[in-house]
Amino acid sequence: MFVVRPAKKQDSDDIYALAKHLDTLNLPADQSAIESIIEDSLAAFSSKGLPREREFLFVLEDTSKNQVVGTSMVHAQHGTKREPHVYLRVVRDEHYSDTLDKYMVHQCLQIGYNYDGPTEIGGLILKPTFRGHPKKLGKLLSYVRFLYMAMHRQLFKNRVISELLPPLEEDGTSKLWKHFGKRFTELPYQEADKLSKNNKEFIKSLFPTGLVYTSLFPTDVQNDIGKVGKQTQGVLAMLSKIGFEYANQIDPFDGGPHYIAKTDKITLVKNACQKPVVIGTPSTNARWTLLASQNPFRATSAMVENHDSSLVIDKETSTLLDLKAGDSCWSVVG
Repeated sequence: MFVVRPAKKQDSDDIYALAKHLDTLNLPADQSAIESIIEDSLAAFSSKGLPREREFLFVLEDTSKNQVVGTSMVHAQHGTKREPHVYLRVVRDEHYSDTLDKYMVHQCLQIGYNYDGPTEIGGLILKPTFRGHPKKLGKLLSYVRFLYMAMHRQLFKNRVISELLPPLEEDGTSKLWKHFGKRFTELPYQEADKLSKNNKEFIKSLFPTGLVYTSLFPTDVQNDIGKVGKQTQGVLAMLSKIGFEYANQIDPFDGGPHYIAKTDKITLVKNACQKPVVIGTPSTNARWTLLASQNPFRATSAMVENHDSSLVIDKETSTLLDLKAGDSCWSVVG
């Protein structure tokens, strides 16, 4: 059985091993950074600190081995006055020459800042040996964040953004950074990306403020703008299914596209509900459903028979979520 729960201090080694698979800004392959992220997450789940500063780290535990095999994250607000959300707008610039009777449309990039940013999802990592699992573990890890938002709607903003990974070089670097950001900062990609997590002053000071024409970049760099890498295509498909759309924005460092949705329009938030459980044997009408109990938060997926006034779940699922007959449970059909 698999359960999603808040990260604990004793999970740090397992999470560090997972982080090494991607080494992202949200979840870097750095033991001390991970320990700090866990501390922040524990405070977030216990409702300490300002709501906009809360960062929630969920882990997927293989209960048969007491091992963490996946992670996902929610940042209550990505973009504040102290630390704005920085992005590149992808815009069209149109020109017409009467002399040549020539009409040209250019794709351009322009730096943008958001000081009252949206909620952000990220940090989605699943141990490679568990990908393609019949329990749909990647889907569980991704969707659990939206069920948690529905359960605690007041903590989150009215829009949710996801910054997806683009096609990257074999060494994990970005072609866009090489031909854009590095030209203005003279910083290596990894150094600039790491610095930007806590200090964005150099971006404002050194990046150009006007339009940058992408036609000046090599063709392969132009073609990757707004695209996701192969490892991210499954995530994009899941997000598109529940209401996310391309925001015509990309990350200023790796060039990854930003997808956004209105929180209350996301199907998993809109359709989530709370019902008492009946413990038994779900019928053949049962559907794959995301379930969550509260105090403490625990979530899993199971085949559930969903009625207007109750949920029929099996004994194994009730034990995993520590639910008794008649207890209230949050659910949403994925």
